[in-house]
Amino acid sequence: MKRIEVVAAVIKRGNEVFATQRGYGEFKDWWEFPGGKMEQGETPQEALSREIKEELDADINVGDLIQTVEWDYPNFHLTMHCFWCSLVSEALHLNEHEAASWLSKDSLYAVKWLPADEILLADIQSKL
Repeated sequence: MKRIEVVAAVIKRGNEVFATQRGYGEFKDWWEFPGGKMEQGETPQEALSREIKEELDADINVGDLIQTVEWDYPNFHLTMHCFWCSLVSEALHLNEHEAASWLSKDSLYAVKWLPADEILLADIQSKL
């Protein structure tokens, strides 16, 4: 089975986290924490900073690792390193996603999450 290693940013602002809705591919319209594939030679933190700059035109501070999720999708195995992050400035621009939202503890389950991202929700909710 194909293996993919990615990073994800759980961007926190006060008591909310930032979620994005995919605008393409097999999982179009599902929600996820922004991020993407690591490139050879990058640390997870470097990959996350680069991916958020590409996807959202934003600079972030990468904090602690929340957890590494292992998930088998039908066509590949995903390893996803998920980090707490904060924005350097409030400016965000959606370059790849069709929608985004700041979700509170009470609205975290209101969107249709990708299965691997959904694994994080209980841990995130307990920290909001």
